[in-house]
Amino acid sequence: MEQVFTRAALFALVLLAATACLGLWLGDLHGVTDPAVLRWGTVHRLTGVLAALVVVLVNSLTVTYFIGTGRWCREVVEAYGLDQSFVTRSAKLKRSAFPFAMAGMLAVVAIVALGGAADPAAGRKGSSDWVTWHLVGGLGLAGAIAACFQAQLPALRGQHGLIDDVMDEVRRVRLARGLDVDG
Repeated sequence: MEQVFTRAALFALVLLAATACLGLWLGDLHGVTDPAVLRWGTVHRLTGVLAALVVVLVNSLTVTYFIGTGRWCREVVEAYGLDQSFVTRSAKLKRSAFPFAMAGMLAVVAIVALGGAADPAAGRKGSSDWVTWHLVGGLGLAGAIAACFQAQLPALRGQHGLIDDVMDEVRRVRLARGLDVDG
């Protein structure tokens, strides 16, 4: 899971960086009438939407992983009568990752909201007042998203270690009961 998460997170960060670079290259589009420049504005918006979806996906991977493996851990502990500390450890790891996953998702929603407020194509009066907010907020929140990704990694590693520990204990129990042990 760690490799999948890391690669997906890197992809999300590359998309965020590409969107930011495109936005910085374009600058403020208020008052621009050149169709070629406006098309690049559309590319910026679409790249931003893709980046936002990927950020949500990556954070959702963490949430889904902990829900699934936490349930698996509970069921295996109950089925084999293992120490409840495995379940407690799993819950603690989940609680350590969830706030960062949620913060990453909320941060990208904030970037999109600021972009929508600054978008001259929306036809809203006063949208030019939001351009700097979108720039500063977008860059700062992209950094926060990167930090949230980084903060989730120790919990993902810990959960993987926990799964290995549970499997080792299951092997021990199965051997003690004279049952088959694969691998």
